[in-house]
Amino acid sequence: MRRTLRARICLPALLALTTVGLGSSAAGAADTGGNPSPGVAASPAQYALHTSLERDLGERTAGSYLDAESGELVVTVTDAEAAAEVRATGARAELVERNMAQLTAAMDTLESKAQIAGTSWGIDPSANKVAIEADSTVSAASMAKLRSVTARLGDAVSVTRVPGAFKKEVLGGDAIYGGGYRCSAAFNVSKGTARYFLTAGHCTNAASSWSATSGGPSIGTREGTSFPTNDYGIVRYTDGSQPAGDVNLYNGSHQDITAAADAIVGQSIRKSGSSTRLTSGTVTAVNVTVNYSDGPVHNLVRTTACSAGGDSGGAHFAGSTALGIHSGSSGCTGDSGSALHQPVKEALSAYGVAVY
Repeated sequence: MRRTLRARICLPALLALTTVGLGSSAAGAADTGGNPSPGVAASPAQYALHTSLERDLGERTAGSYLDAESGELVVTVTDAEAAAEVRATGARAELVERNMAQLTAAMDTLESKAQIAGTSWGIDPSANKVAIEADSTVSAASMAKLRSVTARLGDAVSVTRVPGAFKKEVLGGDAIYGGGYRCSAAFNVSKGTARYFLTAGHCTNAASSWSATSGGPSIGTREGTSFPTNDYGIVRYTDGSQPAGDVNLYNGSHQDITAAADAIVGQSIRKSGSSTRLTSGTVTAVNVTVNYSDGPVHNLVRTTACSAGGDSGGAHFAGSTALGIHSGSSGCTGDSGSALHQPVKEALSAYGVAVY
């Protein structure tokens, strides 16, 4: 896509604001692209098959994932007929004990009886379980309550304590560009000739006017926002720019984005944000609910990518495929994090826009 000078400034500026004074160094988390990402790469055919098989199989599956060694798409099934349907498509079938309805019922129980701030849960199809995480803010009394609820769910769930605290990663302070906060842009999108960018809903809740630099002129105006429950928002460019549809890789280059898909457990992803810049990780759970202090957000994706304050709204992607909008995490230890993203396809559908 041909870029104008103004287009070259807009999105990278939103993604590449200075990290001076953030109180969190990006040095340990930055991925220059020289090392292979964890997880395995997903192909366009696997994205499409993942979506179509889960739709067609319905309650006869508990989801699909990518095999960490072979890279094959593995589709969980609960009966032989479903297994035959999967094999006929070229994917690998795996017979499991619990179907999607049973795992969803377990999450419904957690929703009604254990909605504790500092917890999250989602489906890990590779383990055929609901994977629950509890951060360091969850008290002993709340952990006892959580374990009491999960004891009734048996081995359909697993519970893990994680360091840090689940939080939306908006950063207040001097480096701001909307409503007194600094976030990150995810993807440039379009509807007809109009141009927009997507970001996190908890960011667009905070401001209607957005600038590319702290205290700079407005480049766009909020046209939609959804948080909590969801975590996405959309800003329309109002400065006349026609920005490129790419993502900053923080090494002097950019990744063009040409498609959007739902992430698959086991696949590798990258996250681009204005604090930790480019980091990488693996998708570990889908259909995740996270209980932030100001309310739950549903249907997120859990990954191992590193992130920090100011990364909210950033891009989760794999190659040229857009996957998600960064929501938050419980922090980062070394090169292992817990970044959560809002699936981008839901936001695209909600606003009737497309990546380009």
